[in-house]
Amino acid sequence: MPELRALDHLVLTVADLGRTIRFYRDVLGMRHAPFTVADGTTRHALTFGTQKINLHEAGREFDPKAAAPTPGSADLCFLTDVPLPEWQAHLEALGVAVEEGPIRRTGATGPILSLYLRDPDGNLIEVSTPL
Repeated sequence: MPELRALDHLVLTVADLGRTIRFYRDVLGMRHAPFTVADGTTRHALTFGTQKINLHEAGREFDPKAAAPTPGSADLCFLTDVPLPEWQAHLEALGVAVEEGPIRRTGATGPILSLYLRDPDGNLIEVSTPL
């Protein structure tokens, strides 16, 4: 049976592109990476490490798309090497509420310590350090 190797990108449907880009850039340190497709359309993505999140604005999604694209329906976990107390201080300085944590969880490759917060659409964001 064929096997998958990695996740290339994921797509978030968002209510407000600018607000989302600012949050992921200013709060989580991602880079805004607009790109142009073959038909000349400019699309928007966020990058970090070797990962990419494509952004679709609700009501203006690109085809093909999810069957029911909805802002606020994602639950994402991001790994960091920065100690969580530094993240807590950063989030507090920006006025971003931590909903839960630090709390131990199980990640894809083992135990992690996590903080939970929300992006502007209400997506659950987990920032985690491997234990």
